[in-house]
Amino acid sequence: MRIATWNVNSVRIRAALVADFLVRVQPDVLLLQEIKCEAHQFPGDAFAAAGYRAEVFGQKSYNGVAVLSREAVEVRARGLPGEAEGAAARYIEVGLRDVIIGNLYLPNGNSGGADGFQAKLDWMARLRVHAAALMAADRDFVLAGDYNVCPTDADYAQGALGADDALVRPESRAAFRALMWLGLTDAVRALHPAETLYTFWDYQAGAWQRDRGLRIDHALLSPRMAERLESVVIAKAERDRTQPSDHVPVMVTIGD
Repeated sequence: MRIATWNVNSVRIRAALVADFLVRVQPDVLLLQEIKCEAHQFPGDAFAAAGYRAEVFGQKSYNGVAVLSREAVEVRARGLPGEAEGAAARYIEVGLRDVIIGNLYLPNGNSGGADGFQAKLDWMARLRVHAAALMAADRDFVLAGDYNVCPTDADYAQGALGADDALVRPESRAAFRALMWLGLTDAVRALHPAETLYTFWDYQAGAWQRDRGLRIDHALLSPRMAERLESVVIAKAERDRTQPSDHVPVMVTIGD
């Protein structure tokens, strides 16, 4: 099973890029974040032509997540368990071949002052509770998407972020570690423990040209999924396309 995750930063603007990626790479599942549209506005026809069906949890102008798959999936949840009714569209969970796939767009935490940062930590705490429940139920699962966290200093270019940025603050990293300590595996670091790898380059200040990137898009695997991990590919070339997203896809291949 090949599962890719990609923050597309507006799916209607990048629909042609996404469709081209599907045709070229043919993942079994593509998880999209920050689609920035409601479900009825989602350009599903462009992806259906490539053989993919869509499950969408959208929101007007902001946030939003979607799952594109070649096979039918069971939608288990639109929204993270424990969220208030009407919360931002940041999580959708599906089942495919006895595997649970959670697609997430974690709050950035840099806006809204102290309350905005606390909202990020609260969301991470709810994610940990949900992951713990899946572990307790002995389920095989992948939690992938835009985590908006650089887990270590090796996960961002020197000078790309200030020490007070929510993506690298000690509280954010501690919340990420708490999630990992449940027994999850960071797919990228499992196979590429020491390489300099990024998944995001800002549009400003020549970040792409200067390779001042961040690694904030992650795929975390439950234990048996980690045992079956075969490869991880960060599709860096997508950042050099015309009118690209500021993120690139990350794809994990899970063996039988």
